[in-house]
Amino acid sequence: MDALEPFHPDRMASRILGMGDVLSLIEKAQANVDEEKAKEMEKKLRTLSFTLDDFLEQIGQVRKMGPLEDLLAMMPGGSKLKGMKNLQIDDKKIDQVEAIIRSMTPKEKADPEIINASRRKRIAAGSGTTIADVNRLLKQFKDMKKMMKQFMGKGKKKKKSF
Repeated sequence: MDALEPFHPDRMASRILGMGDVLSLIEKAQANVDEEKAKEMEKKLRTLSFTLDDFLEQIGQVRKMGPLEDLLAMMPGGSKLKGMKNLQIDDKKIDQVEAIIRSMTPKEKADPEIINASRRKRIAAGSGTTIADVNRLLKQFKDMKKMMKQFMGKGKKKKKSF
């Protein structure tokens, strides 16, 4: 019953045509995301102080909004993204990511750079995953922070006027 939502013919037509349904996506976000936490998260992203705890919190907020396939379908062009046609986002993988992060100490979550081989082994054992899974998550998080840094750097550059 909680998956039922109001029927809006124009929005449904947009989804069918692959143009997304931004209004429904915004409504879902407003209903499930705490505005104060969102502002705090924006500040952390701008200062590049985003931690694994923050990432875990973001996963929880996205999960509250519903299945990821449905959210992607609401984004303009989301259905046309390469490899997204038959996308089945495995909730087990997301559970695995949560388990890995929860198996870390607060110090490790705040600064993943301190995670050495013995810590990786302990985290893998504590989360019921492999060391390769832990390495993959840490690499993805590092890549994400690097990408955020590039985005923040581009926003700070001033445009030259001719």
